[in-house]
Amino acid sequence: MTSLHLDRRLPPGLRINELRADTREGLTAAPKYIPSKWIFDTKGSELWEQITQLPEYYLFRTERDILQSVADEIAATTRASSIIELGSGSAIKTAILLRALRRAGTIRTYISIDISESALMAAGARLMGEYPGLSVRAVLADFEKQAEAIAMDEYPPPRLVLFLGSTIGQLMPDQRAEFLRKLCDFFRPGDTLLLGVDLVKDPAELMAAYNDSAGVSTAFNKNLLAVLNARVGADFDLDTFDYVVTWQDEAECLAMCEQSRIDQVVRLPEIDLLVELAAGERIWTGISAKFRQDSIRAELESAGFSLQRWWTDPDGRYALSLSMLI
Repeated sequence: MTSLHLDRRLPPGLRINELRADTREGLTAAPKYIPSKWIFDTKGSELWEQITQLPEYYLFRTERDILQSVADEIAATTRASSIIELGSGSAIKTAILLRALRRAGTIRTYISIDISESALMAAGARLMGEYPGLSVRAVLADFEKQAEAIAMDEYPPPRLVLFLGSTIGQLMPDQRAEFLRKLCDFFRPGDTLLLGVDLVKDPAELMAAYNDSAGVSTAFNKNLLAVLNARVGADFDLDTFDYVVTWQDEAECLAMCEQSRIDQVVRLPEIDLLVELAAGERIWTGISAKFRQDSIRAELESAGFSLQRWWTDPDGRYALSLSMLI
């Protein structure tokens, strides 16, 4: 087996400078917030993989089951020579599509793009071992900020772009619109986008999925504060914060935050910042938007995509959509 090629697209110092800028901007805003992408250091990635295996977290299993049932249809429709996966993580579900495309005799190249080097290397090495002859390339990049890292023209067409796990729901509506427009610019006729989206359902079921009884979601969210302590010299006392999840009915999304139990001042000397927090004040740490077929179709069409296929589980909890250029 040849060695895995890691393409480092993150310029030296880019991540730490972005983290400092995001921290200053977010903790001086009203309300205060920290972008959720900073959770994913090595520990955060490990906790995320634990979450995907929890009984309450239906998203992983449901998306996997849909993929297993429609993988051959996706392979026959796309005839993809290349898979480009955004936010690939462990790429466990990707193997389902790789097997289907290998049966169809079309797949040649797999490209994973992620901000976690450890996840990229582990997944890439595993797939190289499982699929001899498959060209595997790992790209260390922030695909939201570095759209050019996708660079689809350098991979053999037709190309299938994967954006799974309802990760798109972590973006605000204006961020989703901008991201989809940028992504569309890289597409050529014959390329396709496979998008996983979590659907609107009973808020109690949604809340349980993001606030599990074992406390893994709590540890995962608090890791965001731990990252700030380790990376920008903050002195957050994690024991003085509670993880809180709320359902926003009008926006049809979950909102996650860390709520201060006490009046306190957090010091961040590396960015020359003091943050005053009142008891009960919240630092917003992320959202998880939920979708309906009509709403995601409209967002895709606004960006230049045409929704061609729509698959859900029997209970209509989760969906995969396949789109191409209008």
